[in-house]
Amino acid sequence: MKKQKRQVTKPVATAEPVAVPGLWLPPWWTWLIGLGALFLVFEAYGPALHSPFVLDDLYLPYADVNAPVLKLSDWVRFQRPVLMFSYWVNYQMSGSEPHVYHTTNVLLHFLVSIVVMLIAARLLDWAGVAGRMRTALAVFSGGIFLLHPLQTESVAYVASRSEVLSVLFYYSALAIFIYSNRDSISWPRAISVLALFGAAVATKEHTLTLPVLIVFTDYFWGRGGWRKNGVLYGLLAAACAAGGVVVWKVLLLANTAGFGMKDLSPLSYFFTQCRVIWIYVRMFFLPYGQNIDPDVPISTGIMDHDAIFGLVALLAVAAAAWIYRKRWPLASFGVFVFLLLIAPTSSVVPIRDVLAERRVYLPFLGLILVVLEPLRRLQFQQAFGAGAAAIVASTVLTYQRSEVWSTPLTLWQDSVAKSPAKVRPRFQLAFAQTQLGQCAAAADNFQAASKIETPDYRFLVDWANALDCAGKDDDAVSVFVHAILLDNKQAEAYVGLSAVYGRKHMTTEALHVLARAEANDPSIAQIYVNRGGIYEILGNTDGAIKEFQHALALDPANRTAREALRRLGR
Repeated sequence: MKKQKRQVTKPVATAEPVAVPGLWLPPWWTWLIGLGALFLVFEAYGPALHSPFVLDDLYLPYADVNAPVLKLSDWVRFQRPVLMFSYWVNYQMSGSEPHVYHTTNVLLHFLVSIVVMLIAARLLDWAGVAGRMRTALAVFSGGIFLLHPLQTESVAYVASRSEVLSVLFYYSALAIFIYSNRDSISWPRAISVLALFGAAVATKEHTLTLPVLIVFTDYFWGRGGWRKNGVLYGLLAAACAAGGVVVWKVLLLANTAGFGMKDLSPLSYFFTQCRVIWIYVRMFFLPYGQNIDPDVPISTGIMDHDAIFGLVALLAVAAAAWIYRKRWPLASFGVFVFLLLIAPTSSVVPIRDVLAERRVYLPFLGLILVVLEPLRRLQFQQAFGAGAAAIVASTVLTYQRSEVWSTPLTLWQDSVAKSPAKVRPRFQLAFAQTQLGQCAAAADNFQAASKIETPDYRFLVDWANALDCAGKDDDAVSVFVHAILLDNKQAEAYVGLSAVYGRKHMTTEALHVLARAEANDPSIAQIYVNRGGIYEILGNTDGAIKEFQHALALDPANRTAREALRRLGR
C-alpha cells in the first residue's frame, strides 16, 4: 500500500518591519560625535559667519527698504515660498543683520549632514557592511559632507540657502523611504515623503528628480518595486507632473536660465557640461581652484575645447557602473545618483553661469558613495585613518575658503585673480572697493573691466560714482555723460552729474540735469537732496528746506536731508 504524504501547512508570511540598523554606538558617544561635529563646522565657517551680504544676497526681501512693512504673504507669494519663509523667520529675529542668516545656513547644513550619515548607514547595510566598519563609514560620510571645502559656497552664501534647505527636505524624504519596511511603504510614510518632496520643490526646483531617485533606489537594491510601493509612486508622479508645469513656465520666462537664452543653446550648454561635470568631480577629490565666478569657455560643438572626451568618459563610467553593479554596488549606485542629481543643472537646460560650486550640493551624496566602495574593502584601521585624515584636511581647507568669503573685498579679489578676463568679478570688486571708500582703486578696476566688455548704463553710472568719490571730477562728468547718451530715460546718471556740477558751483547746469532726473523718476530722494544743496549755495534757504523735507518724505532714513534740516534750524 502506497504511503500517503503528510500535508504540511506552511505558515502565512506576514509583513514584519525590518529592524533599522543601529550605529553600534553608546548614547554618550553619539552625543559626543554630534557636539564635536557641530563645534567643528562652526569653527570651519567662523570667518564667514559675520560677513556681509554679497551678490544675489542683496536682492532678497530682507534687503528691501520696504522690508519692515512687508507682510508674510508679501515674502512667500512669489517663487520658492518655503525658502522665502525661512528668510522671513530670520528677519523677525534680527532684521537685516547678516550673522543670523549665516548661522541658520550652518545649522541647516549640520542637519543635512546627519541625514547623509543615516542614508549612508542604510546603504552600507544593504551592501553587506556591518559592525564598527559600517558605523565608521557612516560617520565619515556625514563628516565629509559637513566639512568638505566644496560646500562653502552653498553654506557661506546666504542666497544658496536654496540648496541647503531644499536638500534637507530631499534627503530626509529619501531617508524615510529607505528606512521603511522591506515589504512596502506605509501610508504615513508615503504621505511624509510626499510632504517633504513638496517642501523641497517649493524651496528649489532642481529637487524634481526625487521620484526618479526613489524608483531607481527601489529597483537597484531590490526593495519592493511597483507592486509594493505603487501608492507612493503614484503620489510622487502626480506631484512631479504639477511641479514640472510650474518649472517649465519659469524656464520660459527666466532671463538667466532656460530655453529663451539666445546666446547659449541647449546643445552648446550640454557640450560644455560634459567638461564641467569633470571639474566638479576633480574639485571633490582635489579641492583647489575654487572660485565664485569661474571663467569657463563655451563648447559650441562636440569637438570644441575637447568636449567629446568628457562625454566619452561619462558614458564609459556609466557603462562600467552598470556592468559592475553587483561587484561594486555602492560605487555603481553612487555614480548613477551623482549623474541623476547633477542633471537638472548640467544637461540641456541652459544656465547663464555654466559652473557654480553650489550645484554639487545635491549630488554630493553620489560622490560620497563612490568613495565608500574602496574604503569598505580596507582593514578597519586603514579605513578609519584615511577617513580621519580626509576630514581633518577638509576642515582646514574649508576654514581657508571661509576666510575668502569673510568680506566682499576678499571674495572678489580672489575671483579677479582666478578669472582676470571676466567682467563681473572686476565690476564686483570695484563696487566693493567703492563701498569701502577705496575709490581710486575702484575706478581703476572699472576702467580695466570696460576694456574687457562694452559697458552698459548701470556699469557706467557706478564707474562715474567711483570717479566722483576719487575726486576725478572731469572724468566723472565724461562717464556720466556717456551713460546719459546710452540711456537718457534713466535718472541715476543725471543725479550723479548734478552732484559733480554742484561741487564745481555750476549751479545752472546742476539744476538743469536735476530737472531731467525728476522728469524721468520723481521718486528718487537724492534728487531733492542735491537740489536742496544747490539752493543753499544760491542762498535760497526756504527753497532748500522744502527740497530737504521732500527728500525725507520719500526716504525717512535719509541722513543727509535730516542733517541739512537740523543745520538750517528745522
